[in-house]
Amino acid sequence: MTQDTDHLGRPVVVVTGMGAITSLGQGQADNWKALTSGASGIRRITRFPTDGMRVAIAGTVDFVPVADMSGPALAQRLAELVIEEAVTEAAIGRGGDFPGPLFVALPPIELEWTQRFALGAASGANESVSYDDLLRAAGKGGFESCYRRFLFGSVAEALADRFGTKGSPIATSTACASGGTAIQLGVEAIRRGETDAALVVGTDASVNAESVIRFSLLSALSTRNESPAAASRPFSKDREGFVMAEGAGALVLESLASARARGATVLGVIEGLGEAADGFHRTRSSPDGKPIIACMRHALADAGLGPEAVDYINAHGTGTPENDKMEWIGVSAVFGERAGSVPMSSNKSMIGHSLTAAGAIEVIFTVLTIRNGLLPPTINYETPDPALPVDCVPNVARAATVRHAISNSFGFGGQNVCLVIGAAA
Repeated sequence: MTQDTDHLGRPVVVVTGMGAITSLGQGQADNWKALTSGASGIRRITRFPTDGMRVAIAGTVDFVPVADMSGPALAQRLAELVIEEAVTEAAIGRGGDFPGPLFVALPPIELEWTQRFALGAASGANESVSYDDLLRAAGKGGFESCYRRFLFGSVAEALADRFGTKGSPIATSTACASGGTAIQLGVEAIRRGETDAALVVGTDASVNAESVIRFSLLSALSTRNESPAAASRPFSKDREGFVMAEGAGALVLESLASARARGATVLGVIEGLGEAADGFHRTRSSPDGKPIIACMRHALADAGLGPEAVDYINAHGTGTPENDKMEWIGVSAVFGERAGSVPMSSNKSMIGHSLTAAGAIEVIFTVLTIRNGLLPPTINYETPDPALPVDCVPNVARAATVRHAISNSFGFGGQNVCLVIGAAA
């Protein structure tokens, strides 16, 4: 990395700070240690009653207090924790004065059942509760903060105020690709010369009864309630669904010139961006795999690399029969005869699927993979699927030299993002 511009004459964009929190723990160090040892953060849900529910497991962040805290409030708290870690490592923007814009990936902000019931009771209504009833109830009886939260969608605004980012914060929600989308937006802003630095965060705290039931009704979730740690089984023949999880990841992105000028440590390079949407179905991918294939090819072309340069793939790897099959179709088309020999492991086998936060968290883990020369495993891989001849780094981490890696994020609704990550030097 000797030039400040890339093969297309754009500013090289680098990572100078990262922060992570998942069901495995808080901070990069704890997460990396657990991830590479093959630990699982999946456990039985204790936050709310699960009696009668088909799914009773999730990758919850139980070590962060959640009493009397809504999903959006917890998502904001998780984001605050990872941003603090990232700006501290980058040594930029501390003290609430970050010198660039904020890009946030987060789920839709919705009233949860408990809040609806409480508002309904406060409204004085019986079987029928009108919108006007809820608005009146929200303005009294201690519901003011709830009203502000859902009136303004305040997570991004609150984060921007606390960390002093510049301009209007950008909040994005592109399903399971959201974290990747947020990184893409930050990289593009730097490449266009609009800013020298950007703060990017993906956060999600959607483990509540309604969300679990919704995904369960789609038959998307694993029902291995009696063995939570073994529930997420990407690429295995006996995979049956993903495990919902929560967490957050934050990255400080800078132009290489800016990072050099202030003597910052470069952790990794965001070399290429790929994006493709198909609109085929609300949950399924296009059967021909063309959008996934295009997404990876766009990212490699943007990075100025060929498939032969890729040493590792951080798979989307949800563990659903559909997703794993489509990801393999995409990888086999892009990498050809080499597809089965490119290591491709799934962090979700251990942390679960953190939805809108997943893309950001997995890019952080990809940077750590490159820096440490160690590939995280795909755990619970016991029954190979002959239709998916993937080198998923089964069950045990593996030492490897990685110069360039791909991180895939494929979301419901056909929203696909692929990022190419490179070594710092």
